[in-house]
Amino acid sequence: MAATVEKITIALTREMAGFVRQSVESGEYASTSEVIRDAVREWKERRDLLGYTVEELRDLVREGIDSGPSQHATMADVKAEARRQFEAGRRAG
Repeated sequence: MAATVEKITIALTREMAGFVRQSVESGEYASTSEVIRDAVREWKERRDLLGYTVEELRDLVREGIDSGPSQHATMADVKAEARRQFEAGRRAG
């Protein structure tokens, strides 16, 4: 059974459009539609791998903002604390 296809119009930058055309002209893809379908599939897979919905991500951002400033002064401090917790977890478990 064939999938239902919906035709839509998109706008791309000149650079993106050139890349799409080049991919078809080189024979990598049979059509511009095939290029875009492949790109959308990869985008969807990447989003699905994260395992979060947009609403869940918004909630996580809000939680971070609401938690206030970090107790760590630098990124090096953050990394050191993460390593400490990682090592403690390995020893515990």
